[in-house]
Amino acid sequence: MAEKAGAAHQSSSQIGGLSDGQFKRLSSYIESELGIRMPPAKRIMLESRLYKRIRALKLDGFEQYLEHVFQDDEKNGELLHMIDAVTTNKTDFFRESDHFDYLLNRLLPERYADGWGVREPFRVWSAASSTGEEPYTLAMVLQDFAEENSRFSYRILATDISTQVLERGMKAIYTEDRVTPVPDAMKRKYLLRSKDRESRLVRIKPLLRRNVMFHRLNLMSEEFGIRDRFEVIFCRNVIIYFERETQAKLLRKLYHQLRPGGYLILGHSETLAGMELPVFSVAPTIYRKPED
Repeated sequence: MAEKAGAAHQSSSQIGGLSDGQFKRLSSYIESELGIRMPPAKRIMLESRLYKRIRALKLDGFEQYLEHVFQDDEKNGELLHMIDAVTTNKTDFFRESDHFDYLLNRLLPERYADGWGVREPFRVWSAASSTGEEPYTLAMVLQDFAEENSRFSYRILATDISTQVLERGMKAIYTEDRVTPVPDAMKRKYLLRSKDRESRLVRIKPLLRRNVMFHRLNLMSEEFGIRDRFEVIFCRNVIIYFERETQAKLLRKLYHQLRPGGYLILGHSETLAGMELPVFSVAPTIYRKPED
């Protein structure tokens, strides 16, 4: 397909924009398969992100691109590249830090006293892990607690739909400006500086990396295929991108992945109001599942 295409360095004006039919086809797929709302207001955003894929593949325009995506997706894997292009991956270390304060100062001491994390690892799921800042923040907090409580152990599952961001998370390499929010004491304990000081790169220490497992997962899948139940699920700043019916469906699935008494943590701009989920609030955007 790429051999039939035009020049490799076409500008976006030469390529032309999405037609109404093309936008409808793409937006319908994105909404049905990813759950992400794609109203007409996002048309320009979608065009600009997919221009890069058209140029990389040396295709003539969106018509060829749609043929490439949908006619032979099993073989060329372009759907994964498209997903990488259209998903939003804003993340930071210690983003919405009061959630981590609650975890370290309230949740962990109380639940450890009940035996959580003693006979079996304390399991946390970062359900939209992006490039790894959230799961590694969790690992820092949990490791700090483990150092003060020798019987405590933990495991973190980090999932995302984008293979691109998962690969970056597994490498665990960040620029120094990305780790600015990490407290200095944790930087000294958990970050390795590059021998090439001019690169200004750091890497998460193996001590934390071995407790974080990255895995590709589409939260819109009917079945997650995850056997574990979790003590805590972080699903922050995710449902804001979904329609209300999709939000409710996802939250019910997350609820069933929690152990009795487990905690669901959402982003500060999100709420469970009106969702009829059988949980109760213990702190802003932190919800607990009742014990059996």
